[in-house]
Amino acid sequence: MRQSPKSILVLFFILTQINLFGQKTVFNRNSDDPEIGVVEHLDEFLPTDIYIVGEDSQKVVLTDLIDKPTILNFVYFRCPGICSPLMEGIAEVMDRSDLMPGEDYQVLTISFDPTEGLELATRKKTNYLNLVNNKDQIAKGWKFFVSDSASIVKATNAVGFKYKRTGNDFLHAASVIVVSPEGKITRYLNGIYFLPFEWKMAVVEASKGQSGPTINKILQFCYSYDPEGQTYVLNVTKVAGILILFVALVIFLILIFKPKRKQ
Repeated sequence: MRQSPKSILVLFFILTQINLFGQKTVFNRNSDDPEIGVVEHLDEFLPTDIYIVGEDSQKVVLTDLIDKPTILNFVYFRCPGICSPLMEGIAEVMDRSDLMPGEDYQVLTISFDPTEGLELATRKKTNYLNLVNNKDQIAKGWKFFVSDSASIVKATNAVGFKYKRTGNDFLHAASVIVVSPEGKITRYLNGIYFLPFEWKMAVVEASKGQSGPTINKILQFCYSYDPEGQTYVLNVTKVAGILILFVALVIFLILIFKPKRKQ
């Protein structure tokens, strides 16, 4: 059946709206794996043979450290790109959350560059702790690690974190992985900043071993940070704009596709 120019225009409009809100770097496990991005491995357990080296220079098994809800954060400390704003986002939400780092949950930041050492890791931790008010408590619950290439590959493959070396740097996504006390992956939080209630919800559900869908992008679109009130507020303009767009699209489709009355 031949389509009219109006039908083609409507189809193009719908496709552009879908692409506007889609995310190309986050995939479910049953789809083709991306070269760079995140492949969600929800409900899978971390391997028990991943070794990392902490700030005390002790080599430990990753899963031995996970005795509470844990947020895994893969970065490389020399990163000139999104690692810094991602870490700043983690520092901000840890400082704003009413959960207690080190008691209610912990954050383990692991470098996926095997050439990086503990001196750089310690220096970076100090830099990010200088951004928060609750410095002592966050320092107890936010630990930095380095590792060898074999363990890094096992860890990043286990959580579906895909990256690519380009010269001396890496291309990678901004994402953290939430793990239950039993080592089960329960949620992914994507992006470079996080809403306090989203952070808390992910930790609470991880404590129960409950997995949940990735909703970070929807929450970030609907809420904006108010620097004066120092809180996240509903972005009425964005929400109203989407509602108006949806209603206009429905009316447009009705006008285009409704059956014509016979003369």
